[in-house]
Amino acid sequence: MNRLRPILLSMALVFAAGSGQAAGINIGLVAPQNGTFAPLGAQISAGGTFGANAGRNTITPIDEPCSENSGQMVADALIKAKVQIAIGFLCSETLEGALPPLKDAGIPVITVSVRSHILMEDALKNGWPFFRLAPADSAEAKRIVGVILQNWAAQPLALVDDGTIHGRELIDAVRTGLDDNGLKPVFNDTLRPGQDQQIGLVRRLKKAGATALVVGGDRSDVAIIARDAANEKIPLRIMGGDAMRAADQPLPLADGVLAVTIPDYASLPAAAETANALRSGGVEPEGYVLPTVAAALIADQAVTAALAEKVPVAAKLVGTTWQTPIGPISFGSDHELTENPYRLLEWHDHRFQPPPAPSN
Repeated sequence: MNRLRPILLSMALVFAAGSGQAAGINIGLVAPQNGTFAPLGAQISAGGTFGANAGRNTITPIDEPCSENSGQMVADALIKAKVQIAIGFLCSETLEGALPPLKDAGIPVITVSVRSHILMEDALKNGWPFFRLAPADSAEAKRIVGVILQNWAAQPLALVDDGTIHGRELIDAVRTGLDDNGLKPVFNDTLRPGQDQQIGLVRRLKKAGATALVVGGDRSDVAIIARDAANEKIPLRIMGGDAMRAADQPLPLADGVLAVTIPDYASLPAAAETANALRSGGVEPEGYVLPTVAAALIADQAVTAALAEKVPVAAKLVGTTWQTPIGPISFGSDHELTENPYRLLEWHDHRFQPPPAPSN
């Protein structure tokens, strides 16, 4: 933390002043500036600018159209600007075309959004310098399986999906992971989403003897299942996935419902100083803001270290632990996060928070 702390202490002053940078590295910041994804692009832009200003670096903003065949255009703009590293990248369409020319130019990429397993496979096969702060698309199911093995291995377990592609694939991956560990659910089903009640489902769960339930579905459906189970006096421990990060409506979620999800980074102790500085500058630290601050800080430290050691930046990114406002970050040889960012959280007092430690 000895390098991170003075950077964070200077952030608020630099950000509020909005001053230009002197020396430092040139960071490309790729994010949508127009169209449907502009609000998400604004989060990326705010976080990247804040993080780059903290290191007194130059930021080069590049518009990301998120359209097919736009990657070459984005790569050309980054290469022309002579950036040393590029961060952001909301859309896989951009990366598919941008990564080959960026490899030739020696410009590594850190995405805060794209989770595609296939894209990372292609990157590793072709030597593209692609790293991501976003979790791999398999990370959610892996964490759910881990939670079940640790906490629910001896309980009669039910798996239910909502029939959507994501819900079905999530539950299929969980089922496969459990099967690999010799666990079989006592109940499998597909619910009808968007219904006013799920009494039939909870009664079938009771008949099957299930006491623990994993739902691959929306927060609203999980809230209805929890309500109906309570009304039917059916003891049921319920856990959802990342889709639980949604508005608490129309039916409020009952306390005690679990979710395996990405934590609210702004609520983490490591982020407090940065979150306060962002708010002082008129930016709410939501969505992609703090991950992009982290990406900019990693970019600063990685390029600076690579120049000092006379090694490629991409090589320096592998195996080093970077202290950031969203916690310690490191990339493995597979260019993925070495630590799964998904966490088991419990809904209590109108927010998801770490579940209480079990009493002895």
